[in-house]
Amino acid sequence: MSRFNDTLRTQRWDDYRYYHQSRINQTLHLISAVIFLACYALLFKDPATAGVVGWLAMLTRQTGHFFFEPNGYDSMNQATNEYKEAIKVGYNQNRKIVLLIVWGLAPVALFFFPTLFGIFAPPVARFDFVRHVGLVWLVIGIGGGLFRMMQLFITRGASTGLVWIFKVLTDPFHNIALYYKSPLALLRGELIDTSIASANWNDEEAEEAAHLT
Repeated sequence: MSRFNDTLRTQRWDDYRYYHQSRINQTLHLISAVIFLACYALLFKDPATAGVVGWLAMLTRQTGHFFFEPNGYDSMNQATNEYKEAIKVGYNQNRKIVLLIVWGLAPVALFFFPTLFGIFAPPVARFDFVRHVGLVWLVIGIGGGLFRMMQLFITRGASTGLVWIFKVLTDPFHNIALYYKSPLALLRGELIDTSIASANWNDEEAEEAAHLT
């Protein structure tokens, strides 16, 4: 269990310091986390709506990464973007682009193939189409997570994959605890979280779980 906690701490620490320096990005992650909790609440009651809500949360989150997070040489961590992308355990920028393209093509596919080759009943109203899109998006989201977990099983070991999927599922709770002060910092004009440079997440223990290269 100690090994699991150490690996989880390392993955979260690398994710925080390398990809969440922008206060705007942190604030968008806070909003995304709250929306994700709504998605969790809807998941077993209304999966179609949960799929729509979940991808609304994902778009909010990825907007922060693509438009507001520094991309290039990271002077705070003395790291290049190539290095950060290489050690990224989950979806790095290229993988995210592929996943978002698949997400964007789903409504197009349903427009031309409304029953999705017999999986759905023909939509009677526009809302039926939206619900079908929500279900497909839910499958894409779950499938994308499981696909990356299996990749990690094969390339980096089962423990890394299990830790990563646990991290992803609990990120909404962790993001709220980590970024709840970010909107106030942003209102004060603080665009970059300079506290990262002096943050301490029990580094000695975290370093026991080797960084992925």
